[in-house]
Amino acid sequence: MFPAAVQSSTWKGRLYAAPFWANTQILWYRKSAARKAGVDPTAPGFTWDQMIDAAVRVNLTVGAQGDKYEGYMVWINALVASAGGRIISAAERGNDASIDIDSPAGREAARIIRKLARSKAASPSLSTDIEEQARSMLNGPRGGFMVNWGYIWRAENDDAEHGVIDKSIPGDLGWAPYPRVAADRPSRPPFGGIELGIGAFGKYKDTHAVDAVRCLTAPGNMKKYMLDSGNPAARPEVFDDPEVQREFPMATLIRDSINAAAPRPITPYYTDVSAAVQRRWHPPASVNPQTTPRRSAEFVRAVLRDEALL
Repeated sequence: MFPAAVQSSTWKGRLYAAPFWANTQILWYRKSAARKAGVDPTAPGFTWDQMIDAAVRVNLTVGAQGDKYEGYMVWINALVASAGGRIISAAERGNDASIDIDSPAGREAARIIRKLARSKAASPSLSTDIEEQARSMLNGPRGGFMVNWGYIWRAENDDAEHGVIDKSIPGDLGWAPYPRVAADRPSRPPFGGIELGIGAFGKYKDTHAVDAVRCLTAPGNMKKYMLDSGNPAARPEVFDDPEVQREFPMATLIRDSINAAAPRPITPYYTDVSAAVQRRWHPPASVNPQTTPRRSAEFVRAVLRDEALL
């Protein structure tokens, strides 16, 4: 299994769920738009700053997920991790975990979000955009760049086949690694996915339920699920299968990106941590590198100690 998938399913050294599919975001872009902007998103060291500056220069857009929901937390966490930081650490201490978002990495993440949100490359509805709004913008007349999950390839081809978008768009679609925060530091794209758990009180929790999970997570069935649904498998070997490679030309990039992905904070209080960060970082245009990371760190701490309400 991908290490990030195992890590996300583990607490205090014990595996609590079996990874079934893994996911990550990559950079999707219109090839014609990149040529117009004079940039190569696949070039080593391609950064958020280069992408935003290029889009602004030629009046293109950069799509991201900025609504007050988990997708925004995913973006914040990926930027902080790509800058070499983390949101929390020592999560095993529960509500006394170390809150680390008020750091140079947190401030750099805030700078990038503010830069995009206040530029003409941003969606006018960035503060309410989720995955599909970002995809719609990429397909529009100013479509340029977008960070989004692996489902995009299947969705774009299906929409072109059914006349929802122009049939020429999938052929103009390019993909590249998640943009870097700093040119000399590899990016840490978001990690997502689904794990399978077995209820502790089920009649077949030690027999048939275990067999079912083993069956579902076998390489052959993961491959079938990936081909049927478009959701990436949790086993790296599936991405090397010739049939998967034909169906998903970016399979190698997705595999490598999952290997590089940064899991979200692993804590039993994750829902509270995520909601608290979103509360202080939203809307994106209000983010201030000098104050937002500090204010969010203070708020997360207060929420974890039952000193503030979400």
